[in-house]
Amino acid sequence: MNRPARFLTLGLLALLGATSANAADLQRPPMYQKAPGYQTFVPAPFTWQGFYIGVNGGYGWATSTLSGVGGDSTVHPKGGLLGPTVGYNMQMGGFVFGLEGDLDYSWMRATNDATAPCPSCEVRNNYLATARGRVGYAWDRWLPYVTGGAAFGDMQFKTPAGGSQAKDKVGWTLGGGLEYAFAASRWSAKAEYLYVDLGTANCDAAHCGTSVDSSFKANTFRLGINYHY
Repeated sequence: MNRPARFLTLGLLALLGATSANAADLQRPPMYQKAPGYQTFVPAPFTWQGFYIGVNGGYGWATSTLSGVGGDSTVHPKGGLLGPTVGYNMQMGGFVFGLEGDLDYSWMRATNDATAPCPSCEVRNNYLATARGRVGYAWDRWLPYVTGGAAFGDMQFKTPAGGSQAKDKVGWTLGGGLEYAFAASRWSAKAEYLYVDLGTANCDAAHCGTSVDSSFKANTFRLGINYHY
């Protein structure tokens, strides 16, 4: 083979080799890189667990039956309520168990008619406090609950002649309510009903002119706002 033919043959072989390599590259599947993953922010579920403090206010209306010499009579003390609240919740799944206490100044009062056993006597309740357990079931930030426990309050008797006597009483209370926790905050608001029975107190003859017994059974409705720690 002469020299030109040899160079032509070598050139054709080199061209065929390059063409084959390029064809292999074209047939090779492209390499893909996995796209970076994206993390979705999921907020932590709300919990009612922990201590809280707050304030409540509302209205109470009661029934007091006066009993003594000369017969019985009934008065209906009523008025506003206002005071602080403190409590603690423990949450287990959807169930919420708690302890709550409050101490309200009370404006519930009424005056008896000019009839026996204590003509024109005024019956007052100056404070009303409770120490209660609470059991509720939480739907996220909504908490309906039932509550009950001890009630503390006074019964004060005042006569037109200036006599006055107050008795501190311990009774019981039972009720329920609904509480809602505001989104993205530590605050909650509640509406609550309580039935309160303080039993019976006595105003002696030295203060009321005659011995008078009086019961005190009240219905209260209150609104409250709490701050949770």
